[in-house]
Amino acid sequence: MKKALLTLITLVLLFGRTTSYAQKADKDKFIIKKIDNYLNDNIANGFSGAVLVAKQGKIILNKGYGLANREDNILYSSNTVATIGSTTKQFTATAILKLVEFNKVKVTDPLSTFFADLPNDKKDITIHQLLTHTSGLIDVIGEGDFDYIPREEFFKTLFNTELIQKPGLKYRYSNAGYSILARIIELVSGQEYEHFINEYLFKPAGMKQTGYFIPNWDKKKIASGYMNTIIPVGTMIERYHEAGNKVSWTLKGNGGIHSTPEDMYKWYLALKSNTVLSKSLTKILTTPYTPEQENRSSHYAYGWAIFNSDRNTKIVSHNGGNRIFFHDFIWLPKEDVVIIFFTNATSREVELAWPIEKMIFNADYQPKPIKKNLSFFILDFIKKNEINQSNVLTTMIKKEYSSNLRNGDALNDMGYMILRQEENPDWAIELFRLNVQLFSDNGNLWDSLGDGYKKKGDKEKAIKAYQKAYELDPSLTASINSLAEFGIKVEAKVKKEAVVDHSILKSYTGKYELKPGFVLTVMYKNGKLMIQPTGRDSMLMFAESNEKFFLEKINASIRFNKKDDGKIESLTLIESGEEMLANRL
Repeated sequence: MKKALLTLITLVLLFGRTTSYAQKADKDKFIIKKIDNYLNDNIANGFSGAVLVAKQGKIILNKGYGLANREDNILYSSNTVATIGSTTKQFTATAILKLVEFNKVKVTDPLSTFFADLPNDKKDITIHQLLTHTSGLIDVIGEGDFDYIPREEFFKTLFNTELIQKPGLKYRYSNAGYSILARIIELVSGQEYEHFINEYLFKPAGMKQTGYFIPNWDKKKIASGYMNTIIPVGTMIERYHEAGNKVSWTLKGNGGIHSTPEDMYKWYLALKSNTVLSKSLTKILTTPYTPEQENRSSHYAYGWAIFNSDRNTKIVSHNGGNRIFFHDFIWLPKEDVVIIFFTNATSREVELAWPIEKMIFNADYQPKPIKKNLSFFILDFIKKNEINQSNVLTTMIKKEYSSNLRNGDALNDMGYMILRQEENPDWAIELFRLNVQLFSDNGNLWDSLGDGYKKKGDKEKAIKAYQKAYELDPSLTASINSLAEFGIKVEAKVKKEAVVDHSILKSYTGKYELKPGFVLTVMYKNGKLMIQPTGRDSMLMFAESNEKFFLEKINASIRFNKKDDGKIESLTLIESGEEMLANRL
């Protein structure tokens, strides 16, 4: 009788466990179906990429969405290769800790241990400060990811560049700092950077599809990129090969490594099982050291950003992108969940890893459909409608995309893209017309409208638009030259300086990043504003209005841009009809 009772109790317990497991499995299926439907539904809104989700050691979603290559109609899959961008940094950080494990370096070692003839202000910068973005170094040296500056010249220029702040003071993101770490890995190990991380990181993790060059990738599995979700730009791997099979020092160690969702999952398994690093070194890798923002909502570890979830659990994460490709890696150690996200057509609207995290832990959460970005929306509308619907397009742009219209840059760029790609310029003209309605005092935008009419062959309207541009900005070379083509000669005129209150002038002072490594510093001296580009002499600025200034030595002007709260968020450099945005640092 006693034996039978024990058997009955055992059966009841097993039934309870089975029911619990079944309920859990049903819940996971519901969540994944919800995520999968959400991603599939948004392919039409511009999403293409791949998502891998694993929970408690089991992959519960591993799929591609949309096209990896639109020209050849190749679907995105879980084996599609794409860049992970700045998530490369955590590989570099892990490699440094491997050297710590080998007793080759200490994180307290200063730069003077590895580099000779350093300027005094760089000698005592430590590996720890490089890893945590507290070195005070500038973000990037050079003209972008594919600026192949010779190694010695790169580091000489970097070390001779003025520090942005005192080392150790606070967080200030520096890609260049991680390039230095990559070089330290080479100097200490005697191996080229990629060969070191392949031998000591990727091989132990079983990762055969990750690197710069070492993987023997099938070209058909490498994702092509689409700028603004619409403009094909090819692959980064192609650019590496065109440069002679090399990665620039502007990129090495801080970005540009390629991988797949399944390989990045293998990396997650290697980290959590301490296959690559010991438990103590993994803890050092993921310890939050320095706040990224003043509100301390996140901290930077070694190559990882650390957040707190709304369940008060630790999130280890990093993302990376180049405004074309985007990758996100979110690891929740306590819940044993990882989310791996790739896209080859990025915009803020399609950075979806965090909404996926919310769906996993909140069954009631339903994110809104992805909003088509402005460029994708315009092109999609144009493909589906005739020019007689242009008034509908402009009405929808003003209603749905007002936040994109703080200045004329977005519509101007889109108009020129259509002007280059389409034989009929009518849609470009409609965008240019909307732009001059919204920003009627911007001579550059009137010049763009003139270009649209000129391509259409409407001489009379083109001349009127160029004349309006010249009236607003008599120094605008593009309009002067275009009018000359029509036999109308006008002379560039010196602009009259406006009077602007000194408090307004002082509000513009600060640093503005025009592109990585190239900063415009605005200063207030003796009642005047001056601007100094990185590595160049300063120039006086003369006010045309409260927001717009022309420069002393070159035919260019500066327009300061405000946020909705009135604070200055950026400036726009206008030169020869071209506009470039520089965000305030």
